[in-house]
Amino acid sequence: MKAITLLTSLCLLLSIFNFAQAQTKTDELVKEWERAKAYTKEYLDAMPESGYDSKPTPEIRSFAEQMLHLTDANYNFAAAVTGVKSPVTDLEKNTKDKSKANVTKLVMEGYDYVIDGIKKIKPAQLNENVKLFGSFDMSKGTALDKLFEHQTHHRGQTTIYLRLEGVNPPSEKLF
Repeated sequence: MKAITLLTSLCLLLSIFNFAQAQTKTDELVKEWERAKAYTKEYLDAMPESGYDSKPTPEIRSFAEQMLHLTDANYNFAAAVTGVKSPVTDLEKNTKDKSKANVTKLVMEGYDYVIDGIKKIKPAQLNENVKLFGSFDMSKGTALDKLFEHQTHHRGQTTIYLRLEGVNPPSEKLF
């Protein structure tokens, strides 16, 4: 009887430990996305209004378009992971007002959509499979990792845009 009680207690403790570990993963994701949001806001704030339509070369996106592209992906990936339909469609193409104030508002709302979605995900759901863009099979956790990489990549590209406007980019925020 003592062995069964001990075994039951051990199983219960392992369950609690596993749940706490999984919950820590979603908490960490939220924390990292909040950091990314704050870092991106620094980029948006650093660019003068006149630089929002600037392009290093004519064939690439403007600063505003880069930030809206980043935001489109935030909505699309997060919608796939959470199953919550994105409230926006193709901000990069459909946004007429590409002013600093409006782009900043739209980008921050996109980060909030991701963060709010992650907060609603049960930790075990991160292991569920999702098909991105009808082609790529992966876990929901991996899809969020890919999305984080995407927003980091495009924010990083805008460092050159800031430099071309004579602005020092914000210092890196790894922690």
